[in-house]
Amino acid sequence: MSSTSLSPALPSILIVSPALAEANNGNWHTASRWARMLRKHCRIGIAPRWDGEPCDLLIALHARRSAPSIEAWSTAHPTRPLVVVLTGTDLYRDIRVDAAAQRSLQQATHLVVLQDQGVHELAPVLQTKCCVIYQSAPRLAAGALPRRVLRVVQVGHLRDEKDPETFMRAAVRLAHRDDLRFEQIGAALDPAIEAAARRTEAAAPHYRWRGDLPRPTTRQRIRAAHLLVNSSRMEGGAQVILEAAQSATAVLASRIPGNVGMLGVGHAGWFEVGDDAGLARLVERAAEAPEFLTRLRAQTLARAPLFQPAEEARRLLALVHSALTSRPS
Repeated sequence: MSSTSLSPALPSILIVSPALAEANNGNWHTASRWARMLRKHCRIGIAPRWDGEPCDLLIALHARRSAPSIEAWSTAHPTRPLVVVLTGTDLYRDIRVDAAAQRSLQQATHLVVLQDQGVHELAPVLQTKCCVIYQSAPRLAAGALPRRVLRVVQVGHLRDEKDPETFMRAAVRLAHRDDLRFEQIGAALDPAIEAAARRTEAAAPHYRWRGDLPRPTTRQRIRAAHLLVNSSRMEGGAQVILEAAQSATAVLASRIPGNVGMLGVGHAGWFEVGDDAGLARLVERAAEAPEFLTRLRAQTLARAPLFQPAEEARRLLALVHSALTSRPS
C-alpha cells in the first residue's frame, strides 16, 4: 500500500478501486479525491485489490467488482471495519441478481451511496448502516448565457449504461438548426457506439465527438456549455452532473433514480430513458425560451451546496470516524 510519511500512530486505510488512473472514470476519481481528503488524517493508499497487507480500515468501491477483496478482508479480519461504496451498476443491477454483490452488502460494516435515492434500493436492515456522501468538485465561474448559439454537451465514455446514442439521435433530429451545437466527450468503449458517433457526425453537421479529453479540459467544456445532458440508463451519482452544478451549467437528464437523487424530484429538465424526441424538445425549448433555460440553470445551481468539496470531506471524515470507533454488529 502506498502511503504518506505521517506518523505510524495514525490509522491506515486502503481504498480498493477496481479502476485506476488509466480508466479515467467515476470510480477512479472518487478514490483519488477521497485519498486526498484523508491524507492529513491517516496513512492512505489506493490499490485495485486487497492483497493481505495490514491496515485498520478497508474502503471498497463497487460491491461486485471488489467482491474478492471484500470476502478476503471479512475472512481475515471479521471484527475490523469495512466500508463498501455502491456504484450505479451495483444499486440498479448487480445487488438484485449477483450473489457476490449481495454477499458484499452483508459483509460491509458500513455502506455508502452517492445520492439520496440510492438508500431506497436497499433492504431496511441494510439502510441502517448506509450513509449518503455526495461527490464534489471545485466551483468554477459561470459561463455566459447564449446569444445566438446554444451549446449542448454530453460527457461520459461511450458504453451502453450511459446510453450515448440517445444524445446522438437528438442531435440528428435537430440537425436542421444552425443555432445549436452538440458536443460529445468520452472514450469509445464499444466499437458499435463509436460507429454510431461517426455516422452522427456525417448526418448532423453541428455535432462533434471529441473522444477522451483530459479532466481539466472537460471541465472547461462543461463550463462553456449552456446545457449538459446525462442520458444514462443507470447512475450511482453522476460526477458530470455535479460538475455542471458547480459551473452553473443547466442539466437535462434521464429520469432515473440516480439522476433524481442528484437533481431533486422537482427538476424541470427530465426526459425518459431512450427518449431522443423528448430530449430534442427540451433542447429546443431551452433555445427558444430564455426563461426556461434560466429556470433550469437556477434549479441546477440550487443543488451546488451538496457538491462542495468541504461538504464531501465532512461526510467522509464522519464516516471514517464512525467506522474506526464502532464495532460490526
